[in-house]
Amino acid sequence: MTQAALLQSPAPARLIDEDRVRWLTQSIRHNRFLPQPDTTSVFVGDGDFRAIGAEFLGHFIRIGGLREDSRVLDIGCGIGRMAVPLTQYLDPQTSRYDGIDPVEDGIGWCRRTITPAYPNFAFQQLDIAHELYNPNGKISGKALKLPFPDQRFDFVIMTSVVTHLPPAEVLVYLAEVRRVLSPGGRLFMTAFVVDAIASANEHGRRDPRLTFQRYSESPCWFVPNQPRLAAIGFEDGFLDKALERAGLSVALKSLGHWRGTKAAHHQDFIVAKRRGSGR
Repeated sequence: MTQAALLQSPAPARLIDEDRVRWLTQSIRHNRFLPQPDTTSVFVGDGDFRAIGAEFLGHFIRIGGLREDSRVLDIGCGIGRMAVPLTQYLDPQTSRYDGIDPVEDGIGWCRRTITPAYPNFAFQQLDIAHELYNPNGKISGKALKLPFPDQRFDFVIMTSVVTHLPPAEVLVYLAEVRRVLSPGGRLFMTAFVVDAIASANEHGRRDPRLTFQRYSESPCWFVPNQPRLAAIGFEDGFLDKALERAGLSVALKSLGHWRGTKAAHHQDFIVAKRRGSGR
């Protein structure tokens, strides 16, 4: 796949009203009445909670083709950073949002703060074990079963999820994503793809927090002197093959500026579509 093809946005289901999207994301950034957790409660991600959520809403619409009537699953929803801006876009009558996360405090905040005002938004804790975020979890990531029926969703979000998962668990997650996606449904995923430019720090401008090094023959790259799952990069090509194996076709792959190259976003973006009509 050529670089031009990688950077070409997938055709959206309908034309995007760019003026409306720009107005919407700006209004979310400055709307002080939208729910926002105390900064001491935010356990994942850094930067401005509201601004980052608004930015990603724009990416979901422009790059992912998200519609107002979509049925959305947010895997690793945390403390609602993506959910809050989505409340301003998804149609309360025709859409549905479900967020899952292993961290009980984040789910509790979302249930108390978001669901009462937006009843089409639901949140549940999934007690998946993770050595950083849920070390006492009872469910192995290799045994993940999403608590939803087949083909329930049109749009699945995985922002900053595979950046904290070992490869065997990535394969399980993607297989479950394919199961719960409707035919033609889309996955919007962020990642760190360690290509030749990133691994060599070719331009000398790579994010200094992401000094990835490869260990053994694993496709994983880890940050030295950090917990193993604090940030994981994957060898270029691994995620493409994992998606294909799961029954998902890559529709877009847009590389981020963490590697020191110019881009409109930090992490790498991958949009994939569900293949086939059966289970």
